[in-house]
Amino acid sequence: MSDVNPLLSSLAEIPRFHAARRPKAVAISHEGRNITYGKLQDASSRVANGLRAAGIGQGDRIGVLDKNSDCFFEIWLGAAKVNAVIVPINARLAGPEIEYVINDAEIKVLFIGELFVDVIQKAGPGLKTVERVITTDNSYRQWRDKQTDDDPAVEAHADDVCLQLYTSGTTGHPKGVQLTNRNILGSLPQTLKSWGGWSSSDIALVAMPLFHIAGCGTGLICLLGGLRFVLIRDFVPAQVIKTIQTERITVTFLVPAMILALLSEPLIGKANLSCVRRIVYGASPIPLDLLKRAVTTFKDAGFIQIYGLTETTGGITVLSIDDHDRADSQLLRSCGKPIDGVDIRIVDAAGNALPVGRVGEIVCRTVKNMKGYWRRDKDTAQALRNGWFSTGDAGYLDQSGYLFIHDRVKDMIVSGGENIYPAEVESVLFGQPDVADVAVIGVPDPKWGEAVKAIVIRRNGSTVDAETIIAYARERLAGYKLPKSVEFVDVLPRNPTGKLLKRELREQYWRGYERRVN
Repeated sequence: MSDVNPLLSSLAEIPRFHAARRPKAVAISHEGRNITYGKLQDASSRVANGLRAAGIGQGDRIGVLDKNSDCFFEIWLGAAKVNAVIVPINARLAGPEIEYVINDAEIKVLFIGELFVDVIQKAGPGLKTVERVITTDNSYRQWRDKQTDDDPAVEAHADDVCLQLYTSGTTGHPKGVQLTNRNILGSLPQTLKSWGGWSSSDIALVAMPLFHIAGCGTGLICLLGGLRFVLIRDFVPAQVIKTIQTERITVTFLVPAMILALLSEPLIGKANLSCVRRIVYGASPIPLDLLKRAVTTFKDAGFIQIYGLTETTGGITVLSIDDHDRADSQLLRSCGKPIDGVDIRIVDAAGNALPVGRVGEIVCRTVKNMKGYWRRDKDTAQALRNGWFSTGDAGYLDQSGYLFIHDRVKDMIVSGGENIYPAEVESVLFGQPDVADVAVIGVPDPKWGEAVKAIVIRRNGSTVDAETIIAYARERLAGYKLPKSVEFVDVLPRNPTGKLLKRELREQYWRGYERRVN
């Protein structure tokens, strides 16, 4: 922890801090390239000067649309040095979804991988605010290296927004979650501690996509702690297992779907995994049997579970190594206790605090709570009340202060660590000419935790089949949002005001499950 400066007030100070103390230490390893902290300082300064020359200044949005790449952190820290805001765009989105995010964020400079050139070219004039597009290959490096490496040292404040991540919205459109320097830096030292004492002597694996808070957040945690981290472009289980061994990975963050994929890979049986000392997992609930298998396979690793949201800058609770070692099956169903600096309570529909053991909505108060949703004052006011953020999840606290998730207040589906709102999927499916009505729910799935299921009423005389409906959705939605199954019914349950009674729809699929999340 000696390598962490708890007084940093801006992300721009991270490369400055480490470059001054350990410039030759490797910060990022990616596809055969090693970026030292000294090089990261110089590269981010060059990016900053390039952005300034392009007219980017305080509060302007720049976008990154690519798979995982080391240049992401150069761009992010460069943006921080001119007090601009980076907007990582989900690389799994469909073309119309990407266009919506770019326009909603009012992105001026857009960095894209080669894979996405066609998508952006097709959008063309539909991109209303983009002034420049730079591809993240040699074009990016040529552009970067034309700039000077003088640090522009633009003043930035703790409450300035530095990151805008998009999360699905209940109204069918994603919302931009604005996170500030204070949100991210205000609790990172506590996070490093609660994650099992990650330090500069560790080598981390960053396997999550960088457009996800668990991906970019983990990378930034590593940089703040002075770690070297190995960034993989795509999650391929066999390659990850080899990387763990060749790079001697000691710490990582994984979602349950990744853990399942690793345990299902034949190479795992002969792999030497003794180097791994900490595995942090979260983003979706983990089946107890899967956790037990993982603990047995990674027998030298301490497991730590976290619970959090994009709006809370990631994890707000932790189920510690000691909690896992207690072999208490009931406790292992918990999300743990709040980390230092986080208050959690359970409230009823009127916002009144509920006693121990009573199920209600989980709300939290922490420096990690977002500044608000971009240009959505009404949504922000509903989510943030008197400093408390309403998570939309339902759960309860036990007598020892452990948090248990019971159900969801909102209808969100979590599949493989990705948040999916049924309203967004329903909005697309309603456009299919043969669909008269539709409800989308999450059903149990042994691999992904939950799978998207569409329950459809056909229009009169239609004989449309499931394959046709899924094919229609595939042209308009990211792959992870697609219905994995379609069921046809004659009527959908609704209340007198016309609201779908999704609890009734879910009941037949979740019967026998203790929790209504898998």
